[in-house]
Amino acid sequence: MTQVLDSGSAGDVRASPLAVLADLISGGNVVILSGAGLSTESGIPDYRGPTGLARRAQPMTYQAFTGGAAARQRYWARSHQGWRHIARAAPNAGHHAVAELERRGLLAGIITQNVDGLHQAAGARRVVELHGSLDRVRCLGCGERTPRADLGRRLRAANPDWVASVARVNPDGDVALPDDQVRGFRVVDCLGCGGLLKPDVVFFGENVPRPRVDECYSLVGRSAALVVLGSSLTVMSGYRFVRHAAKVGVPVVIINQGSTRGDGHAMITVDAPLGQTLADLVARSA
Repeated sequence: MTQVLDSGSAGDVRASPLAVLADLISGGNVVILSGAGLSTESGIPDYRGPTGLARRAQPMTYQAFTGGAAARQRYWARSHQGWRHIARAAPNAGHHAVAELERRGLLAGIITQNVDGLHQAAGARRVVELHGSLDRVRCLGCGERTPRADLGRRLRAANPDWVASVARVNPDGDVALPDDQVRGFRVVDCLGCGGLLKPDVVFFGENVPRPRVDECYSLVGRSAALVVLGSSLTVMSGYRFVRHAAKVGVPVVIINQGSTRGDGHAMITVDAPLGQTLADLVARSA
């Protein structure tokens, strides 16, 4: 039976699901599945708010990126500016709580749908980056991976007089820019082979590498519980692991602001801000 905790619930109701969850985590061998909602308190927007409805920002697709130079110019102009916002973001209380649970030996692993690196910045080590990370760049020609900071220096050198007027920051690390500023941006290619450079992340319309998916299935299948943090589970990329957990009898707990696609599979759902809730959970799991 699903227990629901709302952030406005009375104290006695509030205690019950968190106490059950704390006991579950205290047993160890727990897998975390985190989504964009965990990073909103660090100033990184998500695609869907508590309503679960998609925001107006439309992400770049793999097909568009590889299909034309204009799309790549638009992406890199916007991402070059937006990356500065992501790079400055700091882990929040939720990230630190997850890292503390790992430090105590209670986690079997962390699967994150986020590309911001904030779990690792908080001290977590056993992190599977399901969708990759924005702090790396991959050449689509030779496959070489290089630091995003190196590309940033090259782009600044190639665009010494470029000035951007940022309207808003989007969830995937780019920003909204006027068309005339995009048209004036110069893109650079791989230093080794001249191939196209792409952030080392999985774009919409692109598949997560199969070995990475299999690793996540294995982690979930061997775990004592799957705890979902800050994900509406709208896309199959993360939802499939909730379905897998339910199929093999692994308990599912979901902490998220708003309803999720996986609520029907959960033994407990908690509707509350992530940072404070996870800090309270760590205190209860001591």
